[in-house]
Amino acid sequence: MTMQSKKILVADDEREVRILLYEVLSRNGYDVVVAENGLMAIDMIRHSHFDLVVTDIRMPEFDGLELLQEIKKHEPSLAVIIITGHPSVETAVTAMKYGASDYLIKPLSIELMEDVIERTLNCAAQVKSTNAVPVVDRKQKQKKREIIGANDKLADLMQKARSVASSKATVLVLGESGTGKEIFARYIHNESNRKNGPFVALNCAALPEGLLESELFGHEKGAFTGAIASKKGKFELAHGGSLLLDEIGEVPLHLQAKLLRVLQEKEVDRLGGKAPVKFDVHVIATTNRNLAEAVNEGTFRQDLYYRLNVIPLHLPPLRERSDDILKLAAHFIEKFSKQYQKKVKELSPESRARFLSYPWPGNVREVENVIERAVLLSLTEEFEPWDFWDDIIPEKKETERPPGSVSSGATPAISIPSGEQDIIPLKDAERQMILQALQKTDDNRTHAAKRLGISVRTLRNKLQEYRNQGIID
Repeated sequence: MTMQSKKILVADDEREVRILLYEVLSRNGYDVVVAENGLMAIDMIRHSHFDLVVTDIRMPEFDGLELLQEIKKHEPSLAVIIITGHPSVETAVTAMKYGASDYLIKPLSIELMEDVIERTLNCAAQVKSTNAVPVVDRKQKQKKREIIGANDKLADLMQKARSVASSKATVLVLGESGTGKEIFARYIHNESNRKNGPFVALNCAALPEGLLESELFGHEKGAFTGAIASKKGKFELAHGGSLLLDEIGEVPLHLQAKLLRVLQEKEVDRLGGKAPVKFDVHVIATTNRNLAEAVNEGTFRQDLYYRLNVIPLHLPPLRERSDDILKLAAHFIEKFSKQYQKKVKELSPESRARFLSYPWPGNVREVENVIERAVLLSLTEEFEPWDFWDDIIPEKKETERPPGSVSSGATPAISIPSGEQDIIPLKDAERQMILQALQKTDDNRTHAAKRLGISVRTLRNKLQEYRNQGIID
């Protein structure tokens, strides 16, 4: 079957969008059928064969996500592209989770639409010919899961990234340490027409000056002491794909002039080489430095700054994305629980409150790190604040006080048996009270916690502590 004979169903409740897509896709040789809503679309799918469905999300009675789920339930191999005029990262992630091939935002770019449809149909044809999901498609789904959140700023950045991904303009991704600049760079690559080409990354801050020049531009055999063989630089290795220059602000001043020339001329001179080598690379640079200030300070070339700053994308710090914090936490809990074969647990109310009030100076990377630690070390049924931070200890957690306490902040009075010469340590008295309460309630934790004047969660935590200490089985 040729590409021109592919049959496409367009479902959208906006007449103008249906007409636009019908005219554009028909002009490209596709057989196009339109539906006014999801119910009409699913009825057409049941009675006819289609190679691709393009559907809006917001439609009356039966929306695009419901249509997507229904399609995947009965025809999992049928490719579906989601379009929407009300974008959010949450709906994008949901759409990819349900099996959408792509997610486009209105107003639609005709050029982008044509490119995505052609790519999607080619991918679907490859799946059918091999009867297996291709590696490229698995990568597509994976990278969609990497950027987590529903923040409006992030959604706008993702849309801008998609718009410029296939251009040759240099993209400069700015943001604090830990905001996910490298992940965003990979997202740009995976959204581009170079996604099947190499993605090469170089951390400019991780190498000494001499080695950095060789890594960037390559060298010939004998170019310097220790150069026992010729070596391609990162620009050559990234030919046909994307090159990430991570922490570009750390490139020494004397190398910046050579880097500028390479970016302008699209050719590189290896160290010790006799002739320049041409390359075709989309350059993406990242930095957590203020390059404009570095220019004023004389530590970064102004002409290189202008060359890199063609399309700047500013990633917001996590403190400006508070609506994404708990989503990120849930994502990393699931990730590390599976990785370490642990039970997937939830954050306690106290942990959720702390996560939302904490400033997260390390941004997304810090969330990931504390979650990994908690998954490995937590012994409670829910993740408590002390699982994440060393400065919080269980004893400081507020609990309800039993009747007879002196005040809300006082420790309940313990009755010492007559004739007892020594005062019982507080922890021992607490343990005796807990075990006695369980004995009197036939090990009913709910009743025991009520008798003790504490929450069931606190009681569970104490019992787990005693098991760890070998006091009880």
